[in-house]
Amino acid sequence: MPQHWRPWGRGEGATVLPAEQSGFHRRRELPPPRRRRPQRELNREGTAPSRAPQRGPATPIMAPPLSRWRPPAAGASSRRATLKMAARGGRGGGGGVASRGSRVMAAPEEPCGGRAGGEPGRDAAGLSGARGRRWRDRAAAAMFRCGEEIISGESEEESNGVNLMEFSDEILLHILSYVPCTDLVLNVRRTCRKLAMLCLDKSLTHTVLLQKDYKVNKDKVKQLMRDIGKEIYQLNMAGCYWLPSSTIDHVTRCKNLVKLNLSGCHITSLRLSKMLSTLQHLRSLAIDVNPGFDASQLSSECKATLSRVLELKQTLYTPSYGVVPCCTSLEKLLLYFEILDRSREGFMLSGQLMVGESNVPHYQNLRVFYARLAPGYVNQEVVRLYLAVLSDRTPENLHAFLISAPGSFAETGATKNLLDSMARNVRLDALQLPKAWINGSGLLQHLKFNNPFYFSFSRCTLSGGHLIQRVINGGKDLKSLTSLNLSGCIHCLAPESLFRKAEDDIDSSILESLVMSCCNLRHLNLSAAHHHSSESIGNHLCQLLSRLKHLLSLALPVCSITDVAANVEKPPTASNLVPQTFGRKVRIGIQTYPRNLADQANQKLESSVFWALMGSLRFLETLEIIGSSFSSAMPRNEPAIRNSLPPCVRAQSVGDSEVAAISQLTYLHSLTLAQLPNILTGSGLINIGLQCQHLRTLSLANLGMMGKVVYMSALMDMLKHCKCLRDLRLEQPYFCAGAQFFQALSHCSSLQRLCIVSRSGTLQSDAVMSFMANCLEVIMCHMFMGESLTVCKNLQQSIVRRVPDSDPWGTWASGTCNVYFGFTKSTKQTCKRSSLVENGAAHVPTGLNQLTPGIASFPQAFPQPSNGLSE
Repeated sequence: MPQHWRPWGRGEGATVLPAEQSGFHRRRELPPPRRRRPQRELNREGTAPSRAPQRGPATPIMAPPLSRWRPPAAGASSRRATLKMAARGGRGGGGGVASRGSRVMAAPEEPCGGRAGGEPGRDAAGLSGARGRRWRDRAAAAMFRCGEEIISGESEEESNGVNLMEFSDEILLHILSYVPCTDLVLNVRRTCRKLAMLCLDKSLTHTVLLQKDYKVNKDKVKQLMRDIGKEIYQLNMAGCYWLPSSTIDHVTRCKNLVKLNLSGCHITSLRLSKMLSTLQHLRSLAIDVNPGFDASQLSSECKATLSRVLELKQTLYTPSYGVVPCCTSLEKLLLYFEILDRSREGFMLSGQLMVGESNVPHYQNLRVFYARLAPGYVNQEVVRLYLAVLSDRTPENLHAFLISAPGSFAETGATKNLLDSMARNVRLDALQLPKAWINGSGLLQHLKFNNPFYFSFSRCTLSGGHLIQRVINGGKDLKSLTSLNLSGCIHCLAPESLFRKAEDDIDSSILESLVMSCCNLRHLNLSAAHHHSSESIGNHLCQLLSRLKHLLSLALPVCSITDVAANVEKPPTASNLVPQTFGRKVRIGIQTYPRNLADQANQKLESSVFWALMGSLRFLETLEIIGSSFSSAMPRNEPAIRNSLPPCVRAQSVGDSEVAAISQLTYLHSLTLAQLPNILTGSGLINIGLQCQHLRTLSLANLGMMGKVVYMSALMDMLKHCKCLRDLRLEQPYFCAGAQFFQALSHCSSLQRLCIVSRSGTLQSDAVMSFMANCLEVIMCHMFMGESLTVCKNLQQSIVRRVPDSDPWGTWASGTCNVYFGFTKSTKQTCKRSSLVENGAAHVPTGLNQLTPGIASFPQAFPQPSNGLSE
């Protein structure tokens, strides 16, 4: 046996030749193997080998006959031919290369004296007879072990990768639950049999969410209803305004529907009657009541279905009761009033609404009543008609009564009788009333509460004493309270005093009692007020709020997060920051800062109370830091104010270091920063972009100096890291929306809504076009800039002409366009909004401030401050 052969390790008969000793390192192409009859060879002991090789440390390993040897790997067909040829000794010449990589398997030629061409009666090694057979056996065994090594290497490579089909059905169902239902049924189901079975699982088809899914068209909805219509129990098509009315007819295939949401879909009374007549199991419904709706057109089968509905959400665009009179078993009623004042129908309420007793709503089983009003006199009058019926006989099971009305909503005799009846007969768990109904009355003193979980006293003159005595009953344990809205209550954390000013310090004992009593608060709103802490140690507002470990959303004024020690010193000015040296003059009117100002701020960062507060609220998802005197230039529910009030004096010390402290909130989803005058470079925004990877909503307004956007560079660096950002709202004078800004914004691959409000701002049309071409997920773009109206119209028309060519969403049918622009020609003119014609109906945008969610549904969310940055 040659010395350069060595055992492989598993058996004594299996040998292999190392690549570095074989001398054949170049790969040679071998001819295809010649088919030969199978031979039955003998091993060294003289016995015939078994058909399958036996593996073991003590059993010699011998290669099986070549005709029966097959590598187990399916993808090794090319290597199989190479191994066969090398073992058989084909005509191609000396050694056949049988493996990939550094190891080369070949028959050595020099020790045996073989020639490249081959001779008759001799094998490739140049041997014949018994010696040739023994050599061929050894070579075959070596080739067999080499094949096993190659196959084992492939199996290891395959095992290192993840095969989706190897997971259990439970894990696959959990993964598929994150895929939209339309993709599951129309695409994923067609890949393989296993996924076809899993995609039709009841856990995935039970609930279908098409809410604002702009990639869904009428054909996909039709196919979806045809395939899994009978398996759907909950269907949400809210906001699918681009779908034609005929698409709603396919909902009739869902015979087992229990919950249906059609808010935002245009539907007539006849089409609604036809659809509801087939849905016998419906218990929850959400629809819009548009002009022209006639309840008399509803069939008897439709009214029978409505009589079994327990939950109704109704958005009114015209004065009407809608389908409320037909829902005799209602337990939860949500009303949204969006009636325009300029509508002539609003002045004929008595003849339209009060026609017979059959049109009067029934509230016998009502448990939750919620009404949200848009600004306007007509909306208030329609709500009073709804409440007049409710005041005649107050439901005994009513436990949640909420009315959200902007501006002034005067109290009438009917509403006063309703509140008195509620004080006598019901025990509430949730309460929200207009400020005019609470101010100056003893209503809170007479109302009874059971296990309250939601209180909203926005902009009410509620003092700290009333809050402790009437709301939390002198420090009573209110562990059930989860949401508390004290936005605009300037005296809610101060004792009763006739001579107290809004800028005076708060009473820490009131806040401490509130924190101890309501220890399970998850939503707290203290914005739109001056909450100044005193100099006493341990009684700062941030230190007391750090005890609320369960907070998920928090809204604070800017002046409340500043350190007390920093307020004693004056804010940095040009006179005390510039070094006083001989021969150097200080330029008046130009504010300068020392180079080491950022280093000094970072040293004081970890010792600040706001840093400690952010460190203790690790699971906070929504944060709003808004100036107490801030007012948006484009508010949602209030009139615009041209000249806003100056920021609070204590807000002058809140700058980049406090913004950097927000980066500790790794689970942050929504962030609002408004009226922070001491922002110098915006370096804290970069930290937020790096650390808060789950950020989805960002609203920035009036940061730094008003005449210049000082944080532009930091904002662009931040946007490069915000991969999950969906909604962005920027409000800043003299904002330049140029090519660099839109290039940085293009990194936000998930961006869907963009709003820029800038007086005297500029934009580049080419940059906007390039941005819209790259970010195909954008479905709303509002830009209120200082450009001329001609430039704005040309840009809008260019985008409308370009987008339908690519059709990224499949929603550009019947002239529908869901990307629109509105601009201001100058700061003296009012902003003009563009209305779109969709399927014959005028669609007017509901407003710009839809970035920070308000009460989307009750009682999960809580109302945000109506400061223009939110609804």
